[in-house]
Amino acid sequence: MKTAFLFPGQGAQYVGMGRDFYESFPEARAVFDQAAGVLGSEFLDMVFNGPESKLQMTEYTQPAILTVSVAMFRVLEKSAYTPSAMAGLSLGEYSALVAAGSLSFEDALPLVQKRGIYMQEAVSEGDGSMAAIMGLSHDLVEQVCREAGSEGLVTPANYNCPGQIVISGQTAAVNKAINLAREAGAKKVTELKVSAPFHCALLQPVEERLAGELNKILIKEPAVPLVFNVTGKLAANPEQIKANLVNQVSNPILWEQSMRTLIAEGIDSFIGLGPGNSLSRMMKRIAPELEIKSIEEKEDIDQLID
Repeated sequence: MKTAFLFPGQGAQYVGMGRDFYESFPEARAVFDQAAGVLGSEFLDMVFNGPESKLQMTEYTQPAILTVSVAMFRVLEKSAYTPSAMAGLSLGEYSALVAAGSLSFEDALPLVQKRGIYMQEAVSEGDGSMAAIMGLSHDLVEQVCREAGSEGLVTPANYNCPGQIVISGQTAAVNKAINLAREAGAKKVTELKVSAPFHCALLQPVEERLAGELNKILIKEPAVPLVFNVTGKLAANPEQIKANLVNQVSNPILWEQSMRTLIAEGIDSFIGLGPGNSLSRMMKRIAPELEIKSIEEKEDIDQLID
């Protein structure tokens, strides 16, 4: 059986995530302590104890999810549980790169924190929003966005799984698209609580700043195959990886396409690794016939290793 590890993106965070790993596994504690060494001791207090309002701020959310995801991976790594491939959703690509030995954790922490700051600064609060649309085809959601374009910019941001697409853009246009989606028969439309309209052209100003930061750090070829959001394809060349990370900021996440690429590569088992279980739920929509698990708490690791 060939297994892929999947790492979550922003939105999976919650106060107290990873605490049981910190208390139970020295490998995980080392990762958290390393993060505290880079970002300050108050960082761990925020992750474990809140306040939630601070954890929800993009500049803190991103390094927090990265830390928890890498801590969980280190525990699995110590148990000699070896993946055949990896992928991460948006921010999760940085966790995957660290796990694959392509990017050091020390470099990744300040990098994703700056990424969060740049994304927050790109659009004034209230000028952009996002919404998840359930129950419509990809083509119909794209048509809805085109029609709503009369109110401003709105485009698909995440092709998550069959029947679930996230849209992103200027608030007025997103609101128009929400109404059109409901009229078109969407089963459910949920406005997302986000601090910026991710993965749309409004975030293009972030790209140059992020590229400048990426050029300061070393990225190596990953030790296992990685599939990237912005292309839905595998990449190993460090310069291509950097380009993918930059382009990902203002382009849609091709998650469903990425998972189908891994399946075509012979992956028949998937493990969601990190806070939340949204990736496992989406995977069950994409390929319910495959083995799909989620690691979020200590008992999940215990069951897997046993």
